[in-house]
Amino acid sequence: MELPTCSNADRLKALYRHGILDSPREEEFDKLVRLVSEIFDVPIAAISFVDEQRQWFKAEVGLYCKETPLTCSICAHAVESGKDLFVVRDASCDLRTTVNAAVAGSPHIRFYAGAIMRSRDGYALGTLLIVDRKPRDLTDVEGRLLQTLARQVMLMLESRMVPENR
Repeated sequence: MELPTCSNADRLKALYRHGILDSPREEEFDKLVRLVSEIFDVPIAAISFVDEQRQWFKAEVGLYCKETPLTCSICAHAVESGKDLFVVRDASCDLRTTVNAAVAGSPHIRFYAGAIMRSRDGYALGTLLIVDRKPRDLTDVEGRLLQTLARQVMLMLESRMVPENR
């Protein structure tokens, strides 16, 4: 798929069109995130959408919050990267993340992997992410699995959209 060249305003319009922000927790998303946490053996996993000033979690394990400011968001870097898979082996050594409050303090993020969740028209809306408190690597198979699951999240979301909003 050719990715659209867009401003952040275009990306945000695509995000808002999905009507997902601030929606209630849903069992199917919660179950998926718990499964992701178990499969990858990580204490933290989430479905995160990057808004203008925050990242909002549709589902999460190990974060115990509904949102965080973008200043604590590695997901924002993932969305901005243009990559389908964004991996930070050790966030305490990465220039993009060393000053992040979630790296310097609780929950002490070291490893981060986020598979971009793209809308049908190619906009990066957020990530399906996994986090560990110790540095680690992601195998090619694990990367492909995380990306496949991120696409499944988007299929779940887009199957509920009314046709005039697609």
